[in-house]
Amino acid sequence: MVKLVRNFSVIFTLMLLSGCEFKLFDPKGPIAEVQMDLIIITTLIMLIVVVPVTIMGIWFPYRYRKNNTKHEYNPDWEHSTKIEIVVWAIPILIVIVLGVITYVTSFSVDPRKPIQSENKPIVIQVVAMDWKWLFIYPEQEFATVNEIAIPVNTPVEFLVTSDTVMNSFFIPNIGSQIYAMSGMENRLNLMATEEGEYKGFSSHYSGFGFSGMKFTATAKTETAFNQWVSQIKALDKPLDDTRLENLRVKSKDVQPIYFSSVNPLLFNEIIEKYAGALNVR
Repeated sequence: MVKLVRNFSVIFTLMLLSGCEFKLFDPKGPIAEVQMDLIIITTLIMLIVVVPVTIMGIWFPYRYRKNNTKHEYNPDWEHSTKIEIVVWAIPILIVIVLGVITYVTSFSVDPRKPIQSENKPIVIQVVAMDWKWLFIYPEQEFATVNEIAIPVNTPVEFLVTSDTVMNSFFIPNIGSQIYAMSGMENRLNLMATEEGEYKGFSSHYSGFGFSGMKFTATAKTETAFNQWVSQIKALDKPLDDTRLENLRVKSKDVQPIYFSSVNPLLFNEIIEKYAGALNVR
């Protein structure tokens, strides 16, 4: 019976994990690589305590169980300085090591810190809406919904805000998540080092349509990226006031939409709307 339960537990666990893609452990950019290393290192360090405690938590009750007369637990002491030193010193050292590693890594992958590269960075303005993502390319002067493309090996500076409640912008394969908040601008610097399609989504619950608030980030060659931009700009579909108001209507599982032109000040106007600057004028 014990063997049957054990085998069932293993199979059940594997079935639960079969749908997982472990995107955090498949980095496609320098920021994601550092974050993966941090997760692995901190986990291994914490296992220094977790593994022995788990083993003892199973072995002690089994060895000193009530019906085991060969190993009766009957200590003749009440205090051990050596044990106290071990059980306190090791966790303290682990916390210190984890603190140093986290402190150093936090500055090395600061989301506002530009990524060094020979290629000129591009800027993408990100606006969280209900329940979709609006992406504005201010340099190329066009916009998309729920789809972006970036040149491979080119730093991207994401300027992030919200036109609704708080959300969280996240592309696991490329790097950090950062919050999108109305009336504020957050910055996130990322770079993809391999071509491919990567899933992005909101990692912060924001209401009924939260589960469908996803987008695709495609890393392309410079040539392919320029062709993609040209195709969108060739469309006769500007993001005018009417289309913008339609985007602000709550909707779920929105398919990609492309706009050939956009108001270059739209991103700032959305921030100012919630910051109160427009009302002051």
